[in-house]
Amino acid sequence: MATTRSALTESDIRTLVKGATPDERAIAARKLCLTINRPDLSDEDRQAAADILRVMAADAAVLVRRALVETLKASRVVPRDVALKLARDVEGVCLPMLAVSPAFTDDDLAEIVRLGGPVRQLAIAKRPTLPRKVTDSLAEHGSERAVAAACANDNADFAEGALQKVIGRFAESEKVLAAIAYRSVLPLSVTERLILLVTDQVRDHLVSKHAVSPETALEVAIGSAERATVDLVDQAGRAADVKAFVAHLNAERRLTASLLLRTLAHGHMTFFEWGVAELAGVPHHRTWLMIHDAGPLGLRAIYERAGLPARLFPAFRAAVDAFHAMEFDGGPRDRERFQERMLQRFLTQPQAAAREDVDYLLDRMNRVAPVGRETVETA
Repeated sequence: MATTRSALTESDIRTLVKGATPDERAIAARKLCLTINRPDLSDEDRQAAADILRVMAADAAVLVRRALVETLKASRVVPRDVALKLARDVEGVCLPMLAVSPAFTDDDLAEIVRLGGPVRQLAIAKRPTLPRKVTDSLAEHGSERAVAAACANDNADFAEGALQKVIGRFAESEKVLAAIAYRSVLPLSVTERLILLVTDQVRDHLVSKHAVSPETALEVAIGSAERATVDLVDQAGRAADVKAFVAHLNAERRLTASLLLRTLAHGHMTFFEWGVAELAGVPHHRTWLMIHDAGPLGLRAIYERAGLPARLFPAFRAAVDAFHAMEFDGGPRDRERFQERMLQRFLTQPQAAAREDVDYLLDRMNRVAPVGRETVETA
């Protein structure tokens, strides 16, 4: 073992094996581990190093085994059999290895999750990356704390079925459910199941950040009288399938003139177009032409066909004119600033909107106003 022996004397190796005290053996172990971790070892040297690591892993003193783990926990030179031996060791030895060591296979980690207990499960759950075989095992066998940690780890690759299993096992655990909800990507089925279980704050996050069906969005928006609900106007602006969303709203008698006015004044022209098309029974492309390109009578004609109240037409006319006068400028916070200016322009034009709609729009403008800017007074 030329390379290793050039850095360590025979005395070092004898001290490692037969040192009088654990402290002496630990010092020799650390020195040897630093040498073993060099990238220029030959295959012969690596084999000899592996044999010496097996001696260290069998040392009776925890101090020696900890010296091995702390020095080589992230190294690829540790043989798999040594890593597995250390994984069965006391917590002060096994946990650093389980947290980062690349020596374990996916099958090894999945089996340790199954048999190793909550403390080892938690260490594995926090690893820099977790493949599906390991997350499947955590979903099946993991403790609440370990599963919450794994779900909060966005480098943990969870299959849809594994997330569903987690929800089934921990349906009453706010910690686990929130960890799933705040993952960067969620399958639609998982999102919609979570919505029925989580707190209002987490529910709002789910609807804001993840795809939900029109039916679920409406169910959440309607909500119950005892809790705050998601704003239908916000959901209208986020809907991926606007046509389906407005059709569902209409079927539930929620596609009202008030909702259309509020969404339009907030800059959601696409939703307004589809909403009017749905109410009027006219294809979207024809509705679009009448709203935007058919002269001053086009909007009135499609508006009347949609059965919207005549008293509100001036308000809709003002909102459409304000929209046409505005445009995105491509800068930071583009949409927020567009909506703010749209609301300002609409609210400063003479129109016949109901007081409750005006109050609502004033409140929405205050919400989109940048921090530090003086907001509009309702008085």
